[in-house]
Amino acid sequence: MSKDYYNVLGISKGASDDEIKKAYRKLAHKHHPDKEGGNEEKFKEINEAYQVLSDSQKRSQYDQHGQTFEQAQSQGGFSGFEGFRDFSSYASGFGSSNRNSGGFEDIFSDIFSSAGFGGARSAQRQAVGSDITVDVTISFEEMAKGVRKELDLYKKVVCDECEGTGAENKETETCGACKGSGKQQKSVKSIFGTFSQVVVCGECRGKGSVPKTKCKKCGGDGVVRDYQKVKVEIPSGIEDGQAIRISGQGEVPSGGGQPGDLYVTIHVQDHAEFVRKGDDVLSRLKVNFTQITLGDKIEVKTIDGNVRIKIPSGTHAGDLLKIKNKGIGRIDRIGRGDHFVEIRLETPKKLDRKQKEILKELRNAGL
Repeated sequence: MSKDYYNVLGISKGASDDEIKKAYRKLAHKHHPDKEGGNEEKFKEINEAYQVLSDSQKRSQYDQHGQTFEQAQSQGGFSGFEGFRDFSSYASGFGSSNRNSGGFEDIFSDIFSSAGFGGARSAQRQAVGSDITVDVTISFEEMAKGVRKELDLYKKVVCDECEGTGAENKETETCGACKGSGKQQKSVKSIFGTFSQVVVCGECRGKGSVPKTKCKKCGGDGVVRDYQKVKVEIPSGIEDGQAIRISGQGEVPSGGGQPGDLYVTIHVQDHAEFVRKGDDVLSRLKVNFTQITLGDKIEVKTIDGNVRIKIPSGTHAGDLLKIKNKGIGRIDRIGRGDHFVEIRLETPKKLDRKQKEILKELRNAGL
């Protein structure tokens, strides 16, 4: 029985070229035989499926023949994975395809880079430090108006003693391992043969120089752990659980390079009186029978403080009264939302004799 290539890649028959590419990239990374936990047979199967489904002509033939696909192969329709005996022929089999750049060749080189076959390009990559994730809790009012927070982070920073050189008195000398080039060449064996690979020099980490004497404070790493203050601008209208990315405020990698990023996850505290409805604020106001019947003026609490509003005569319980521009600042638009006050009728639990007599008179009058 022929293989179901769509099932091999975990995609539907109607998958787009981009979905096929993404599925292949994910599975090939996972099952590459030179990675820990890799599976050579599974890797071959994945590549066989991708070779067919990523080519429009081969995919059409596969869809047409279905379960008799292997018969079509044997009749010269097209060849499968087994036609490739080494890496060069495998890659060239895709080179004749009419796909645009960014197709199989790029994917395959990306997979091999992650497995240790990056070539010269991997030697040129700059080291990147670790990202940092922190949680920050803000009040409802801070969410509504925006706020600046100052964080005190304990992280890897550039050593202030050697200014990141890793050398005492910042004195360095040419790296003996790479002769100052910052690169080394090594051979790597794989299922496709032996490959020569240019990698970053492990001795100088690509710098081409090493400390004459290692810095006593950082031990030659060029980085130390220390506290650093970072200011974070939290915009008005941010959602609870939303994260803010601050580029370059993560940890600095040992030996120098590009710092990672800082991700600040925002948590908004619940408010005792206010509820958020998009960009608007909702609160409830208890009034008595005479206030909603005859009308009144009353103070209402908003995020900007107390505001005096008018309750029109004839107002009903459940009506919403709007206070313009007293809501939440819009995160992506100019202006603010509104504040809505929901009217709630408060029924008195105890009445004195005079109050009861008045209410009886009103009842007798049809009210």
